[in-house]
Amino acid sequence: MSFIEKRNETRPASGEAQFGLDEVFFSRTDARGIIETGNYIFRRVAHFGWEELLGAPHRIIRHPDMPRGVFWLMWHRLKQGHPVAAYVKNRAKDGLHYWVIAVIVPRRDGYLSARIKPTSPLRDRIEAEYASLRAAEEAEGLSPEDSAARLLARLEALGFADYDLFAAHALSEELLARDAGLSQPPDARIIALRAMLEAAERLRQETEGLVGEFHASRTIPHNMQVIASRLEPTGGPVSTLSKNYSDISREMSGWFAENVVGTGSTFSTLRGTVNASMLFEGIARILGECNAQINAERRNLGPIDLDGERAILGRQVQAYVEKSAEGLARVRREAGRIRRACETMNRHVLGLSSTRVLCKIESGRQPATGDALSEIIRQLGEVQTRITARLERIAAQSDVILQRTG
Repeated sequence: MSFIEKRNETRPASGEAQFGLDEVFFSRTDARGIIETGNYIFRRVAHFGWEELLGAPHRIIRHPDMPRGVFWLMWHRLKQGHPVAAYVKNRAKDGLHYWVIAVIVPRRDGYLSARIKPTSPLRDRIEAEYASLRAAEEAEGLSPEDSAARLLARLEALGFADYDLFAAHALSEELLARDAGLSQPPDARIIALRAMLEAAERLRQETEGLVGEFHASRTIPHNMQVIASRLEPTGGPVSTLSKNYSDISREMSGWFAENVVGTGSTFSTLRGTVNASMLFEGIARILGECNAQINAERRNLGPIDLDGERAILGRQVQAYVEKSAEGLARVRREAGRIRRACETMNRHVLGLSSTRVLCKIESGRQPATGDALSEIIRQLGEVQTRITARLERIAAQSDVILQRTG
């Protein structure tokens, strides 16, 4: 053993097992979670011998502070074929603990996991949340499934509608903190994806606001019909204008409500796909760094075939790079679709403008109702201005997404 290896093996008597920000843990298990292989850092920090790790269940390093609900949720996701990213507190053989953020990916015959040191402020927040959840498990006798539901509810209260949103956010936070800690440039892909997510959120706000404008303006055609009824038999033009306005407004509102805001809408697809790409990008990066580290270690790990493990890692990296690219291609198509929709909607706004001009003409012809029509003209002008501004902001956010996917 070299001097560096001896220094790395030095451990405190209590507290936290130390490892470097640049180090990556690696392990692979079968479908039951039995450890089949790992790298030197995993063995060193866990402080077990290979004869103790290989063939043992991965829970050999589980820390009692960890809520059971976290593991229930992880296994639930993995068994559905989804990759997972999660904060985990582990316990070494000598009782020391160590925190990691782990990415775990399902394979045909088991699971592969890589872990790095978490250093962002989010880790401390999650440690407190885990402590609270673990206490609830003990005090209330929560089942693992009920504990997982409690965790998801808490994450939703923190602003994450589902676990995947949280996982992608947490992984990106830790990778950017890792970049800062290692004095290297922030990951450009993660920066771009996070900008896309922010644009998608602003897009949601603007499109919901646009639909709200349409709903709020529904009284305008009704008021025009009231005026038309007072002008019988000369109120026909006003009645026609009312119907034209109602048809245009309903068509615009319906398109955005169905395709941009609603469940299964373009927006929902867009936001979820950006988030998935960010998760896949983070997984690919950690697995890639793990692959490079195993290559650099060049240690004799007994029965472990390092070249074989690197080949497995390489295939996983490529798979998740491709998944991310496929997602971004879908994002580009959907953002382009929204951009084109804005152009179409702007042409409809011209129809609203024409209605407003014709109302002015009718106002001059019908002095008895001039004041009422003037008020409608004013309302039409305000609605048109607000809708135009919304469409411009929606188009701008779509452009941000398109530029970032380029």
